[in-house]
Amino acid sequence: MKIAFHGAAQTVTGSKHLLTLKNGKKILLDCGMYQGMGDKEDALNRNFGFVSSEVDAMILSHAHIDHSGLIPKLVAEGFEGTIFCTDATKDLAAILLMDSAEIQESEARFMEKKRLQMAPDLVRPLYSINDARNSFGLFSARNYGAWFDVVDGVQCMFTDAGHIIGSECVHLKIQEDGKETRITFSGDVGRYRDIILRSPETFPQADYIIMESTYGNSLHENVTGTEDILLEWIEKTCIQNKGKLIMPAFSVGRTQEILFHLNQLSVEKRLPQIPFFVDSPLSIEATDMVKRYPQYFNRRVQNILKNDDDPFSFPGLTYVKSVEQSKSLNYLNGPMVIISASGMADAGRVKHHISNNIENSRNAILMTGYCEPHSLGGRLLAGAQEVGIFGVEHQVNATIGRVRSMSAHGDYEDLSQWLACQNPREVKQLFLVHGELDVQVAFKSRLVKKGFTDVLIPERHFEIGLA
Repeated sequence: MKIAFHGAAQTVTGSKHLLTLKNGKKILLDCGMYQGMGDKEDALNRNFGFVSSEVDAMILSHAHIDHSGLIPKLVAEGFEGTIFCTDATKDLAAILLMDSAEIQESEARFMEKKRLQMAPDLVRPLYSINDARNSFGLFSARNYGAWFDVVDGVQCMFTDAGHIIGSECVHLKIQEDGKETRITFSGDVGRYRDIILRSPETFPQADYIIMESTYGNSLHENVTGTEDILLEWIEKTCIQNKGKLIMPAFSVGRTQEILFHLNQLSVEKRLPQIPFFVDSPLSIEATDMVKRYPQYFNRRVQNILKNDDDPFSFPGLTYVKSVEQSKSLNYLNGPMVIISASGMADAGRVKHHISNNIENSRNAILMTGYCEPHSLGGRLLAGAQEVGIFGVEHQVNATIGRVRSMSAHGDYEDLSQWLACQNPREVKQLFLVHGELDVQVAFKSRLVKKGFTDVLIPERHFEIGLA
């Protein structure tokens, strides 16, 4: 059999890995969208590197758009197989893919109007809302810990990855020429001290491992101090400076984590009595969906639920749904906290809030997760003094900050702990994906010292045979 790495190869987004068996069957692991890649992004998302109609089955590790976002395009181009995932991933993907399709169509209309003023060429969306709807019927949910058939000769089992609700690590047993080959795909590995979710589970011995490496060269701050860090930013920006604190946050995972911390501050009567807004219809819908899967919460949250039926809400919190309500926040004076998507600040309502508030030195923009270097969030974190937003250059006068303790991705200690259940001598090859090259090189050195002697960092479209 062969494996080809068509995305998240020496970069963090666009996860897509294609297994081709000797009998010609093809299994796709993830079908993610590239994000935050600047001018290169559109071309990367339009060219898979394989023929969609030739793929027999797909396995989705979790619902984040950089892992699921091109599924409607895959279907529109002829894929008719089954998409295997967990129940929560299936529900989340339906929400996120519809939102992504609406963004595709909206941005295409905007660019079409803009380009028609200069040239007659038209801009096509990557896929349509109908394409997204057409993909939903192909999803098939499976439980953690149970083996199931993918195609003839291939079985799969999911273990909890602890990354977001419903995320899983993928384990395959493939029968070829009377021999069994065991392959594990990590998806995105969560943290062992996550504030909400269960820890990643141990998994069976593998012959080959495809492993994410987003934070393979760094350690996160202690998560137990996150509430104090948030409170410090709120007090400095909103109480002392009387300004607005804008927090770009991914709709799934990060928004819920922020709300959980703020709720705890409120329970402890430490949260200042100022307005808090979640300005993202997608984040609101995702939060409601997350609440439907309390069985995936860790023991601490299970205990909290005995006395607090909604750990993601607190007095003073307002969910903003309409565009008119969102725009009105720009005209409200006084201190407030705005939590809004997207997490990299490259799209969504948060981009408008940053545009309207970045030049005021009383305000602050607090990044809460990973940002691609070319994204707006990445440029702000790199110390840009001026940034272009919607074609307008803005002076960066607002304070820019980052909370390093909030990450759904494990750091190198978490990743090492995830691998601890494996005998390195039995792992023939370990492939590092979903990471920047310099990070992967550093993490590879750690893995070699731990006994994983054959660690590869594949380039995009790299293909290799598995013995």
